[in-house]
Amino acid sequence: MNSQERKATLAGRVFAAVLAVSVISATAASIVSAYFHQADVLEEALIELGAECDVVASTLNHAPDEIAELSTIELGEMRATLVGPDGTVLYDSVIPTGGLSGHESRPEIAEALRTGAGSSMRSSDTIGRVSLYQARRLESGNVVRISVDRSGVLTILARYLRIIAAMLILLVLLSYVASRFLSRRLVKPILEMDAGTLAEWAPYEELQPLATRLAEQQAELISQMEELRQADAARREFTANVTHELKTPIASIMGASELMRDGFVLEEDVPDFAARINSESQRLAALVNDILTLSKLDESERTHTSEPFGSAEPVDLMTIAHDVSERMYARADASEVTLTVEGESAMVLGYPRMLDELISNLCSNAIRYNKAGGSVRVTVGFEDGSPMVRVADTGIGIPEEAQAKVFERFYRVETSRSRASGGTGLGLAIVKHAAMLHGASVELDSKLGEGTVVTVRFPNKEDMTV
Repeated sequence: MNSQERKATLAGRVFAAVLAVSVISATAASIVSAYFHQADVLEEALIELGAECDVVASTLNHAPDEIAELSTIELGEMRATLVGPDGTVLYDSVIPTGGLSGHESRPEIAEALRTGAGSSMRSSDTIGRVSLYQARRLESGNVVRISVDRSGVLTILARYLRIIAAMLILLVLLSYVASRFLSRRLVKPILEMDAGTLAEWAPYEELQPLATRLAEQQAELISQMEELRQADAARREFTANVTHELKTPIASIMGASELMRDGFVLEEDVPDFAARINSESQRLAALVNDILTLSKLDESERTHTSEPFGSAEPVDLMTIAHDVSERMYARADASEVTLTVEGESAMVLGYPRMLDELISNLCSNAIRYNKAGGSVRVTVGFEDGSPMVRVADTGIGIPEEAQAKVFERFYRVETSRSRASGGTGLGLAIVKHAAMLHGASVELDSKLGEGTVVTVRFPNKEDMTV
């Protein structure tokens, strides 16, 4: 739907609403006017009927024969009835008395017998008429009643139907013209609202909160779209890197195994080829394990849940550090690196496996990029009341321009050395995301040729929530 169609649709809805309100208002006004007009007319007619009844009553008080006198009076459209003190109908100018029941319960008769004068109105919904009654008690004790019928609301509306219809048609036409003009004029600024200036300007003051909210939502959507774009780019890059990293060990394993299968390997070289296959298989297994670990961490961050890692529990960083040190002692010894653990017990709320991965990857990197005769020192304790673990080495260090990139996936400062020592390029990426999982921060301090220090600080005990 283009802008013109939207404009026409919105204007049409506004017009329809205004027109409906106008017609309903006009109809209601007509009915209310008819009602009040009828009330005024009936009130005046009842007063006039009372005066007529007084004249008739005065005439009958001086007549020797009330019935004979009443029958000679010219009443026009009025009806006269003579009722005895007991409610018996003695005379009626319209209906023979034999067909009438007692009138003692009629309000105007009862009131006249009691006070000398009575009046009432009674509506007939079937014929749309209202009957007016005035009654007077005569000196003889009888009651004379004069009545007349007047039009009801429906009758009045029917009588003026043409006039009302003409007025409604005129009102509809006027409403149509006015509403079309006003709706277009009111809607035009809204349709011309620019998404880029919603927060600063709205055509009407009442729309400013809505415009501000729309601007906020637009900014959120743009941010989310940018995040999705970056995530998609990262996913593509990660997929490409994974494919490249997997190809190398697979190609090496396949090549060595095919040579052995086809008999191109001398018997004395078979152990070397088997060792190569075993080494590449271990590298491949390590790479797959790191990819799976990162995938779980990514899923946790995406869904804002820690379900893949189970329930958080109190964990002693010192215990984890000692476990890692025992596992890596042989590797450190083979690299002529001294690995030590020092400090004190430090409890955090977290996931033991991921904390083990964090410290293991830090120690593994510290050993891999160290020098013969160097050292790796793991310190556990507290700084400013916060639990922390620090891994310091005396290795080759990281160039300053590369320090901001070392936590990226598959980034290696020295590619050849990392591959030769079995590195996957995912260790520090796992460290970063494992720290995020625990609400911890990671700090890197390194000098080229002197060594590297990585410090992971965890939240204070009172803030230990995962």
